[in-house]
Amino acid sequence: MDYAVKLADPKASEPDTADMEGWTVVEGSPTMKTWVLHTSDDGSMISGYWEATPGTYHAVYTEYEFVHMMEGRVTITAEGQAPVVLGPGDAFVIEPGFKGTWKIEEPIRKHFAIKLK
Repeated sequence: MDYAVKLADPKASEPDTADMEGWTVVEGSPTMKTWVLHTSDDGSMISGYWEATPGTYHAVYTEYEFVHMMEGRVTITAEGQAPVVLGPGDAFVIEPGFKGTWKIEEPIRKHFAIKLK
């Protein structure tokens, strides 16, 4: 088992271009690309890069996600809560049970780590 794993350059592999499960376009024509570049030995965590173009998705989360924004700007609004605006350099988490919108204002690129059920 490797204890320190550097993620590969996403340009070295093909991304998954399907919309993620639980994500529905509600405004515009956004697209997304997901590179899962590491899965933990026990299969409980995945990490990689994600990119999306402007538009709005309604998202439903069943897992915990840690995010580090690299580029772009997004406004995330959980149902019944105030919007949160995030941009380059911001780090944040999305808790399981989140339901709300991701309004992608500028093309975004992020690192992610997701704890699977």
